[in-house]
This record gives sequence, C-alpha cells and structure tokens, in this order.
Amino acid sequence: MTPQEYVEEVLSLVERIPEGKVMSYGAIADSLADLSGRNSARQVGTIMARHGGGVPWHRVVTSSGRMPPGHEQEARQRLLSEGVPLKGEHVDMSRASWQP
Repeated sequence: MTPQEYVEEVLSLVERIPEGKVMSYGAIADSLADLSGRNSARQVGTIMARHGGGVPWHRVVTSSGRMPPGHEQEARQRLLSEGVPLKGEHVDMSRASWQP
C-alpha cells in the first residue's frame, strides 16, 4: 500500500465512525495494520492533522479520551451534540469506543 493509499484508508475509516462514537488514533492504526503493513498512532495523527478537515475529525481522540489538541472546545461541542458520553474533559472511552 502506498502512503497516499494509506491516507485514503485512514480517512475512509474515520468517515465510517458513527455519530455518538469515537475511535482512538491507535485503534485506527490497529484496524488498518493487516491491510497496510503500518501500525502507528502517531502516523494516523499526522494524517488527521494534514488531511482530516473533510471528515468527522472530532470523532478521533487519544486512547485516554483526550480530544484533538488545539481543537478541544470545538470537538467537545460537536461530540456533545452527537451524544458522546464524557467524563470531565475526556470522552468516556468505555462507552463511546467504536470498532469497525
């Protein structure tokens, strides 16, 4: 898989995350590992930072439920409007995580 194909696979997976659910950067990397031969949460984060504006980027959080750095307020508002359960300032990952 080429780097551009990997970008497209990451974005395609993010587009499939249902309203009210989230995935972590690592979960995205894990779910595409067999297909892509890559498994880097950091690489997924870079892809989201560079190319994620056209997909529901707010549904991608850290494994601890922290929202995208620098976009916490907007992500929080979007997630709340979709009914994502929060614990303080973080997403409640036990209730909101989604796997394809």
